[in-house]
Amino acid sequence: MLHAVSSSWFVVVIRRACRFYSIDKMVNSNKIINIWKAADAVTFDVDSTVTREEGIDELANFCGKGEQIRELTKQAMQGDMTFQQSLLMRLQIINPSLTQVKEFLDIHEIKLTNGIKELVSDLQTRGKDVYLISGGFHCLILPVARKLNIKPENIYANKLKFYFTGEFAGFDENQPTSRSGGKAEVIQHLKETRGYKTIVHIGDGSTDLEASPPADAFIGM
Repeated sequence: MLHAVSSSWFVVVIRRACRFYSIDKMVNSNKIINIWKAADAVTFDVDSTVTREEGIDELANFCGKGEQIRELTKQAMQGDMTFQQSLLMRLQIINPSLTQVKEFLDIHEIKLTNGIKELVSDLQTRGKDVYLISGGFHCLILPVARKLNIKPENIYANKLKFYFTGEFAGFDENQPTSRSGGKAEVIQHLKETRGYKTIVHIGDGSTDLEASPPADAFIGM
């Protein structure tokens, strides 16, 4: 029997999963519920999934480059260009300094998706490990993780680089989340190194869809 969960978000997740699997993969609703119950870990995308915003767009707005960035973000989400191409182009336009990033973090109010805090808390109470896997940036996601009581080491995201002067120097292209297929790499890594048997991934973009497999189920927002 499923544990009672106060969050309506949990109900929405299950309903969407049931609909996705029953139509696209001919699996009945009980199957996806069983996958959810059996999951050792649940991995979440962050932007427009855990939060109601796109972090890089918010940073762009703060730096006065919002209009130029929004269309590129849309193209990246739709898979019209490789994720790494889009990420590089957007960062070259924003060109954020270390000072700007710090100032943004000081004033920005995180907009969590309704019910997500309760859902994450319930998963943790039931012994499920929760991870944030994002094509966004670690420094922008860390405050989100703190609000959800998710350990910093459970964040897999991109990392900005700065020169010693504080000027923007690019991003770490060795991070798997900086490229298409990277979320799948992270989930496979978690299975191999942490011994997870069943992982459910939840997200809203093409890079999230790519994560299953190795994720045992993907729930699209």
